[in-house]
Amino acid sequence: MSIQWFPGHMHLTRKAITERVKDIDVVIEMLDARLPGSSANPLLAELTSAKPTLKVVNKQDMADPERTALWLAHYNAQPNTRAIPLDASVTAPARAIIASCHELAPNRGGMVKPMRVLICGIPNVGKSTLINTFMGKRAAKTGDEAGITRTEQRIALADDFYLFDTPGMLWPRIVVPESGFNLAASGAVGRNAYDDQEVALELLNQLKLSYAPLLEARYKLGLAPEAIAALPDEELMEAIGRKRGALAGGGAVNWQKAAELVIADFRSGTLGRITLETPEQFVRWLQAGQKADAERQGRKKERAAKPRKPDRR
Repeated sequence: MSIQWFPGHMHLTRKAITERVKDIDVVIEMLDARLPGSSANPLLAELTSAKPTLKVVNKQDMADPERTALWLAHYNAQPNTRAIPLDASVTAPARAIIASCHELAPNRGGMVKPMRVLICGIPNVGKSTLINTFMGKRAAKTGDEAGITRTEQRIALADDFYLFDTPGMLWPRIVVPESGFNLAASGAVGRNAYDDQEVALELLNQLKLSYAPLLEARYKLGLAPEAIAALPDEELMEAIGRKRGALAGGGAVNWQKAAELVIADFRSGTLGRITLETPEQFVRWLQAGQKADAERQGRKKERAAKPRKPDRR
């Protein structure tokens, strides 16, 4: 299953970013700490390539701290880029963000040259929650659903620091299959773009290999981590469904309900601190995805170049 989601309002966001970035000093991209590679928007990187970038790795309190450290090192090693972790417990996020932006653009600041910052991110990454923290009130709508914010707004974090917020945006074609599943599992993709059972099975496939003890702790399967890791994905979800009472008539497992339970436990952090990808993994996925996409595009061009057979009707 290929997961794709780029509704019409995202085209408008793309145009708005293209216009706004001309006058911007620093671009903030919020990432989901549970999927820092998959939540980095390649389209945004293309639109803002000449600008200093601050990667705000959000929801770090829900992510694996060892893997978060790997991702922070990965992004901080990139030119013209800084990365900082963030979560809901940080009491003064504005201070940390303002300081990091001034490190990236040291010549901006003061009333004559105020700092102008664009903040972007995928849907449901926590950007609206952060904006509300800045404002001290519910200035932006929030919720566990992709695509809630639809309009740009300007926020003054200081007298000489202006933050331009944009709606969440994905990219027209997700070429990394693993990223599609991870984005869906996190809630960044609209509900009509994926199948819960397919996403839950892919999620369990990753969790059983890296976080089997957390699965045992949550679902009380009575299995050693090695046994959980060896289970086929379908058997693992069936066992979870039975343990959690996700049953249909006759005692059969209700696969849809079981899938929804697994996804909800991941999104809420009930399963524990989990990160679905490492920098090394993501690089491999990206290379394979780009290669497969290039081959698809090549076959498409070949088909288009073939002369059509004459219509004999």
